[in-house]
Amino acid sequence: MTRTPQTVLTDPRGGVTVTNCVTEGTFSLDGETFDVENNVWVVGNQAECVVIDPAHDPDAVLAAVADRTITHVLLTHGHDDHIAAVREFTDRAGTDAPIMMNHEDLMLWRAVYPEGPEPEPLRDGQEILAGTVVFTVLATPGHSPGSVVFHAPHLGENGVVFTGDTLFQGGPGATGRSYSDFPTIIDSIEKRLLTLPEDTLVLTGHGDSTTIGQEKPHLSEWIARGH
Repeated sequence: MTRTPQTVLTDPRGGVTVTNCVTEGTFSLDGETFDVENNVWVVGNQAECVVIDPAHDPDAVLAAVADRTITHVLLTHGHDDHIAAVREFTDRAGTDAPIMMNHEDLMLWRAVYPEGPEPEPLRDGQEILAGTVVFTVLATPGHSPGSVVFHAPHLGENGVVFTGDTLFQGGPGATGRSYSDFPTIIDSIEKRLLTLPEDTLVLTGHGDSTTIGQEKPHLSEWIARGH
């Protein structure tokens, strides 16, 4: 069952909050389907917000949005557990906010939405102003070719990075299925994430949050175990 949305961070500058909505559904790839819980992130002030990966349950995500204007819908990657509900979500929200995703994952998008339309492209290094929050897009391929993270260096006390399925508490995202590659995700994590300030809060696509400093010492362990 979808859980009640929880505020995980309040930044008094601009009255920005980060709300976590955990939704339940399935993930399907390579002919197999699994039950999953996804973290949906709603970031904004009292008037505007951005929604990151509105998975599975549009009504639950809309409850977290409340009466705010949605400025952007940002997707960390194209796996169906992250994107299959996005069109229904924007339709129910009555929003024309852009849906944005790295086009390296278009083959995954087209598997879910063969008739289109396609999302707007995200580019490495792109800055997105969503209300008073500035997100920098960092390309982090490996879990999928188009995986990205959203770094908000001025959010909260020490900055926040929304990592999707690239980095979790305890290691990298899975790379055992089509379009994924373990050496590539390790390279992405080492060069794009572990170089961020160690106090950066890591808000993930599934499971518990962590920090860069908590994960950084374990890189060699992940490489040794191979996942």
